[in-house]
Amino acid sequence: MFDMFIHNTVMFYITVFIVSLCIGSFLNVVAYRLPIMMRKQIEDDYQNLSQEIPSTHTEPEPFNLMVPHSACPKCKTSIKPWQNIPVVSYLWLKGKCANCQTPISIRYPIVEITTGLLGLLVAWQFGATIQTAAMLLFTYFIVALTLIDLDEYLLPDSLTLPLIWIGLIANTYGAFTTLESAVYGALAGYLSLWSIFWLFKIITGKEGMGYGDFKLLAAIGAFLGWQSLPVVILLSSAVGAVVGIAMMLILGRDKNIPIPFGPYLAAAGFIAALWGEPLTQLYFSFAGIR
Repeated sequence: MFDMFIHNTVMFYITVFIVSLCIGSFLNVVAYRLPIMMRKQIEDDYQNLSQEIPSTHTEPEPFNLMVPHSACPKCKTSIKPWQNIPVVSYLWLKGKCANCQTPISIRYPIVEITTGLLGLLVAWQFGATIQTAAMLLFTYFIVALTLIDLDEYLLPDSLTLPLIWIGLIANTYGAFTTLESAVYGALAGYLSLWSIFWLFKIITGKEGMGYGDFKLLAAIGAFLGWQSLPVVILLSSAVGAVVGIAMMLILGRDKNIPIPFGPYLAAAGFIAALWGEPLTQLYFSFAGIR
């Protein structure tokens, strides 16, 4: 099959696109359920520690990424498999629940299409290589992280920490950089934002970002190496500043309302992964570093 993908690029692109569409559908589930699972786990841990479990306590219904099956949030009707085909089902159902006609959020097909197109872009950039396999995993993780951070101002360890390990493992095969560069990249990625966090807190008394941001940049460093980090930080900071100012000026957003930084780091990491070498060379040239 690998030889078929090498010699039939069209089939390779189609396969990656369809698989990415399906994974995009699953990422919608991850973005919704994972924060709920985390809150439930915290509540259970607190009850266990404080021994506040009622005498009538019964085991809760299973709730994870697989069960219960997806259902309409209003009428609770289970979604049939043929009603869960990425993008196609949304168009077929005209964006409404098949049972109660409640509108379905446009976010679901947008996430599916976006994940499919990002996967296709990765396949086009790297071809049928180990880089594509590693980069597709990176893409799926950062899509999920972006959605959760936008919703909850949260970058879960259950996603950021495995992403660091995936980057390090991929670079044991030299997927994007040397293993040494990847290890230093993970270390520098974490410590750079950690240092900024504490410097900002000492000066202002406020927390400017969360620890999940440190771990996400560590993951990007583990994938791309320490050399890519200046470009990633500059890109994410520039885009974050522009978007933040635009939201205050155009939408009248209160400047005291926090803006999640994870989506900008994720976007900058993706851009650097695909076009990192020319961007890094441009940065070093601009900075006068040979």
